Amino acid sequence: MSTPPGGVTDAGTSSAPDRPQLEQRLDETTRHERQQALRALLRRPLLAAGGDHDQELELIRRHRDWLHEWLGRNTGWTLRVDSEVARLVKRPGDLGDATRPARDPRHHAPFTRRRYVLLCLALASLERSERQTTLGSVADAVVEAVAADPALAEAGIELRLDSRDQRRDLVQVMRTLLELQVLERVHGDEEQYLHERGDVLYTINRPVLTSMLAVSRGPSTIEAPDLEGRLAALTEEVTPETETARNRRIRTKLTRRLLDDPVLYLDELAPDERTYLRGQRAQLLSQVETATGLVREVRREGLAMVDERGDLTDLALPEEGTDGHVTLLLAEHLAAHARSRPGALVSLTALHRHVAGLIERHRRVWRKNVAEPGAEIALTERTVDRLEALRLVRRTAGGVVPLPAVARFGLARSALTTEADE
Repeated sequence: MSTPPGGVTDAGTSSAPDRPQLEQRLDETTRHERQQALRALLRRPLLAAGGDHDQELELIRRHRDWLHEWLGRNTGWTLRVDSEVARLVKRPGDLGDATRPARDPRHHAPFTRRRYVLLCLALASLERSERQTTLGSVADAVVEAVAADPALAEAGIELRLDSRDQRRDLVQVMRTLLELQVLERVHGDEEQYLHERGDVLYTINRPVLTSMLAVSRGPSTIEAPDLEGRLAALTEEVTPETETARNRRIRTKLTRRLLDDPVLYLDELAPDERTYLRGQRAQLLSQVETATGLVREVRREGLAMVDERGDLTDLALPEEGTDGHVTLLLAEHLAAHARSRPGALVSLTALHRHVAGLIERHRRVWRKNVAEPGAEIALTERTVDRLEALRLVRRTAGGVVPLPAVARFGLARSALTTEADE
């Protein structure tokens, strides 16, 4: 049957969808796009044009006004968007959390203290460079900066280009800057430089370089002598001392931690934060769920926003390979310990013995080097680091204390004892 102009059939009925149905579809599309844009920023707070993220950048630009409003109201984070870069200037909910360091993009090894220093010095060198530079030029500038600062020597930071390990640290820093699109490789390869067989030519992406620093004030204006004081000054946010402002400060801190931390334990919160959460929990979690697509899990001990899609989490369980398998097995062991002796410490010696037993049982399917003498110690350390970053254990001087969330490893809700929202 043909449809005449105007979308009305011979039977007199409209072939177009009802207006409420069309509006509902448009609302769903908008909500999905906003979730994708916000998740892209949470996953990667610095996005540059011309790479693999152009589609995400387009969504961020399209929903820039909504993102500005939602982030400002719920997290207090600022968002800068232009034709070249989208930069979410985040403030961590917990400045003392050292469990999720920067990692080099090739081997995923955590940044050491020296690599963080070299990263800052390399950025300073690039700021003073012309449009293009070489790895050798950056190295020379960093060596000069280290030699000129007695405080670095006192802190045990040095850079000698005749040391393969120290050259490797600098190479990993440059690869990180490449991954962030601060640099674009024009010619050469970092591996050649590492083995002293050549140099590397880069083009500096100025818009990305100038967006790297995410602080409230210039570091050179801070006089605090200790790290804790400097971090506090770098991230200080001045708000009026009114009841409304205090409540807003609590709300933004809780939302930041829900977005950033795998688990938010109630016993870690200040009394006023627990009081606020008791009254505003349902509204707060609903806001986060709607905006991000994360799913709430409410336990007696705390809260978690679970990434059921699996694309927003930088460190997850389960994972494939030897390390992922060890982590799951050790988490299962610690969960059993927590059920039988809640709050009790598990010594490192006991963990080493348990991992040695796991190696003996699974050595045929795990990578070969786990069978080397003493391998259980390094494997235990890496595994505990991962469990600590996932907020499944708390590390102490003598071992680890299993935390309540260790009772679950995957995303299955049936593995949890949940409370209904009040």
